[in-house]
Amino acid sequence: MILINLLPHRELARKRARQAFNASLGASVLLGALIAGCVYLWYQHEIGNQQDRNAFLTTEIKKLDDEIKEIASLQDEIAALRARQQAVEDLQADRNLPVHLLNESVLQLPDGIYLKGIKQENQNVLLTGVAQSNERVSELLRNLSRNSHWVSRPELIEIVATNLALSPREQRRVYNFTVRVQLQRASDAPKAASAAERATSS
Repeated sequence: MILINLLPHRELARKRARQAFNASLGASVLLGALIAGCVYLWYQHEIGNQQDRNAFLTTEIKKLDDEIKEIASLQDEIAALRARQQAVEDLQADRNLPVHLLNESVLQLPDGIYLKGIKQENQNVLLTGVAQSNERVSELLRNLSRNSHWVSRPELIEIVATNLALSPREQRRVYNFTVRVQLQRASDAPKAASAAERATSS
């Protein structure tokens, strides 16, 4: 017995294929929308996390800026306190400088010289006196430059020859001189002493 299908099977197959295509297309669109929604939500979540991190970093940076300003002000205060401390130490050390200056004057003056005046301005000292000869003044300059730890850089300002009346009949030729020296602070004196010792040894 022969069976003949008289139904429109091609149309039914096309219809089934169309329905399957539409169903797969709808499923693809739905799946794509679902994936896009998941990706969008994930990105939004990451953006929110990054914004939270940025806000936290901004807050911490502001805190650090405030701390840096405090540290800078503290450093300025420390520098001011150190300057005051140095000023006080210099004042205390400079109290004994006149004693050292007079002591050096006694030790370094050669025979044939006597001082008429000592004038100090800050660290500069002017020595005025009378010498029997130019050689005595040169010896004084040598002594002050080589043998003294408390004065440095002796400089002859002027020397003037004059006559000194010892009696109505007797006069002697003398030399009035002015010498400038630099007075060393107590903190600088040991350095000058070690430098002088090295120069002497070499």
